[in-house]
Amino acid sequence: MLLNTATSSEALEKEIECLHSLLVTVENNEAFCTAHELATRLHITHKKKAILKATETPLLKAFYFLINKN
Repeated sequence: MLLNTATSSEALEKEIECLHSLLVTVENNEAFCTAHELATRLHITHKKKAILKATETPLLKAFYFLINKN
């Protein structure tokens, strides 16, 4: 539990490791592509390959929109 109370550095490290292991299992390409769709000027796609290719660069191309389905 991450609170503003004084805890040992070992307890904080253990908490961070637990959070990291939890996020690694949830935050992956499959989950990202399931939760998003790519809209272009002409169509909307749910294809994993197209979504990952569009997100390879920090900025999307003009008229490309990444839509969160959540």
